Amino acid sequence: MTAPLPDLVTTEWLAANLDGVAVLDATWFLPTEKRDAAAEYVASHIAGAVRFEIDAIADRTTPLPHMLPDAASFAAAVAALGVSNNSRVVVYDRNAMAPAARVWWTFRAFGHDAVAVLDGGFAQWTLERRPVEIGVPKPVPGQFTAEKRSELVADLAWVESVMLERNAQIVDARTAGRFHATEPEPRPGLRGGHIPGSINLPFRSLLTERGTLLPVADLRDRFAEARIDTAQPVIALCGSGVTASLIAFALHHIGVPDTAVYDGSWAEWGALAYAPVDI
Repeated sequence: MTAPLPDLVTTEWLAANLDGVAVLDATWFLPTEKRDAAAEYVASHIAGAVRFEIDAIADRTTPLPHMLPDAASFAAAVAALGVSNNSRVVVYDRNAMAPAARVWWTFRAFGHDAVAVLDGGFAQWTLERRPVEIGVPKPVPGQFTAEKRSELVADLAWVESVMLERNAQIVDARTAGRFHATEPEPRPGLRGGHIPGSINLPFRSLLTERGTLLPVADLRDRFAEARIDTAQPVIALCGSGVTASLIAFALHHIGVPDTAVYDGSWAEWGALAYAPVDI
């Protein structure tokens, strides 16, 4: 049995437990942000951390960005990173905790629950002058088997059904400007606006000014203010399934464990001429 692991760990906790966990750097940026996540990792990362490439550990048969791979491909990829089924995994990033949440959700979607997100990510770690290293380590391969938990992964048909039947809440993590089509989508060719009946909760509203997750009571307030009923099912979406994962993570952190993420998100919906859009 894998030892219990909280879903959110502090830098202090991680510093004290570095030898007992697999640390993954999941940093990812939109092309419009013009930052090279891989180069930043090589230049400096948490000591012992291995890089998880969101765009590489993905389904290569679809034009949609970083869709989940099949279970066997995921298992092979994370085993190559040194992760085994008995590993306790801690994920961090340097981009507002959303990419780390995406990888947290991905592990859970493939049946591995012993995974946590580092609160405040790399910024908090370096602010406290904790140990970092340069270069690319060579992890010892692990042994990992995976089984997809389909209840955590929403597809187009499921979201279309929810839109019509209103038997779950669709929560959109994009900015209000993108939700209401007053600012452009970062990916070319996508319409602005939102899925009819969906609720906007920008993912950054779940974070403090210093980039850590809000306290539990404040998270509950954020969901209540957005008129999201945490007793009812939620499907989270965003531009491509990354920041939506922070919605799923925040709900898990306050005791709502199994939020689904629409993997295709707006990259899929916004490109479909027939899919209805409200602004």
